[in-house]
Amino acid sequence: MGLRTKFNLVMITAFLIGLAAATFLAREITTEEAKRQMLSEATLLMRSGTAVRSYTQNEIRPLILDQLSVRFLPHSVPSWSAQTVLHLVHKDFPDYSYKEAALNPTNPSDRATTWEADIINEFKRNGDLNEFVATRDTPTGQFLTFARPFRLTDRACLACHSTPAAAPATMVDLYGNSNGFGWVLNDVIGAQIVSVPMSVALARANKSLLAFVAALSAVFVGMLIILNVLMHFFILRPMQEITTLARDVSAGKPDVPEYKVKGRDEIASLGRSFNLMHRSLQNAIRMLEGV
Repeated sequence: MGLRTKFNLVMITAFLIGLAAATFLAREITTEEAKRQMLSEATLLMRSGTAVRSYTQNEIRPLILDQLSVRFLPHSVPSWSAQTVLHLVHKDFPDYSYKEAALNPTNPSDRATTWEADIINEFKRNGDLNEFVATRDTPTGQFLTFARPFRLTDRACLACHSTPAAAPATMVDLYGNSNGFGWVLNDVIGAQIVSVPMSVALARANKSLLAFVAALSAVFVGMLIILNVLMHFFILRPMQEITTLARDVSAGKPDVPEYKVKGRDEIASLGRSFNLMHRSLQNAIRMLEGV
């Protein structure tokens, strides 16, 4: 196995090890960046829902409060308003969803699914937990889930959600007396849950990762070619010239020229050593011929 082959094998092995480590680290970084990006989008969607809730509570509800004695208007409920508005966003972006899920909702359509109930129960178990972020695998791909709890801190809410008898009759007529009652002050009754798709961000991250790997590989190939060219002209060719001269000397050929030394590197030092040996050998031969 020649010196060039050994050199290339060592360089390629070192590059592959380095490339594997760099790819792993880059993938971790790009994946985390994708998660941060999607979490930012989820936060924006969450804040949009919260803004609609606040507007309904502070601006809309006072305007129609006197009508609630005649008939119950869902438009006065912040949860209904937020989900209705963001449902319009969902039509244009079907992979993005906003839901105010509850274990015991007044509106049955707000009832938590199994995985949503797990998030709500996590908030119930951990009173200090104010945000929940996780990734979830689904048949359509991976989703990032961002949730915040609803804790019943306003005693006025119990007027509608303690018992059917205490609730407005118009609300009971609309939703019945089996849902949304028995709520307890300071208890977690539900959660705002936003789901955003990871597929687009992960696809962009993978594209960036492939571009990084391709660029790194291209740089390595270019460097390897340059190093091979330099090795050929500054190491291998001079060594081949010295080897040829040494072979001619050992074969007893007359008038073998000295190696033309250029520079002060290791190859030049080897050439000077060869020339010194060549002169010594010639002197020894002349001495023997004189005897």
